[in-house]
Amino acid sequence: MGLLRHRDKEPAGERFVMREKLMSIGDDFWIENGQGQRAYKVNGKALHFRDTFVLEDVSGAEVARIQERKLSIRDKVAIERGGDTAATVQKALIGIRDRFAIDVKGGADMKAHGNLVDHEYKIERDGDTVATVSRKWFRVRDSYGVDITAGEDVPLILAITVAIDSMTTRG
Repeated sequence: MGLLRHRDKEPAGERFVMREKLMSIGDDFWIENGQGQRAYKVNGKALHFRDTFVLEDVSGAEVARIQERKLSIRDKVAIERGGDTAATVQKALIGIRDRFAIDVKGGADMKAHGNLVDHEYKIERDGDTVATVSRKWFRVRDSYGVDITAGEDVPLILAITVAIDSMTTRG
């Protein structure tokens, strides 16, 4: 396909292609896998009081709902699965750089740090990288990649990426 630049140390796992500035309520877009095939759809739900995006698999089944939490001191987005909150993503209060704390229900919490606005950041759990987000791998403008380490919950990591993008691209 020619979209990927050569990488010396190819991590085990999966890579997905996201569109930059993907967020506009009411817009739908596809997340493609490393082979350029549609893997997940992000459905931007229009006419909601809160920003809401639904992550669907290729058959149209909902795998996660990404929903802004209003009336919160800090920006906060909940990721729901099956009607229950699976994770909450919120801006961290420490430091001058954008950092996000990811509280995972029933699992180890994560954090995202780096240049989040420019899509150059890592998502880590206990000091280990679970995903790397970068636009450097792509020649196609307005795209960036999400490399997810093998064995990770792919829909959850993609939903976290959508949540962070929604919070960093708001006007």
